Amino acid sequence: MQTQAAPIFRNDQDLLALVQEWKAQGHRWVFTNGCFDLLHPGHLQVLSEAAAQGDRLVVALNDDASVRGLKGPQRPVQDENARAAVLAALVWVDAVVLFGQEDPGDLIRLLVPDVLVKGGDYTVETVVGADTVLQAGGRVHLVSLLEGHSTTSLTHRFQKNS
Repeated sequence: MQTQAAPIFRNDQDLLALVQEWKAQGHRWVFTNGCFDLLHPGHLQVLSEAAAQGDRLVVALNDDASVRGLKGPQRPVQDENARAAVLAALVWVDAVVLFGQEDPGDLIRLLVPDVLVKGGDYTVETVVGADTVLQAGGRVHLVSLLEGHSTTSLTHRFQKNS
């Protein structure tokens, strides 16, 4: 179990070096991604279950520009530095990497994780990068969603009450 915050990467090549080190040590590593704007119990469920799928967990975090592209001009609520720091402090997370595309396909093709994890609102066929992971002999794991917990519903609730 880690005793300090996980490293935060802004450079894919630096993360690639760490992942290759893990592989050389025989570790099975897991990849998940998202905006993680307002951390809630649903996120915690995904992250804890993702971590249980292997020895190390990398969380790819959409940067601020890509969150705006995906979620609209009012998002993110927290900037990428705050979101990355919160994720890096979680016991399940071994590394955080920021990425600027709307999906992590390029990153997954570069890193080729052993296990790719997404929420149950996806199917294996719709998970970006699933084909890369499966072709390399890895697997895709879908986590059941925790009903009533989403950042979008939280932000809508805040907007109604303000």
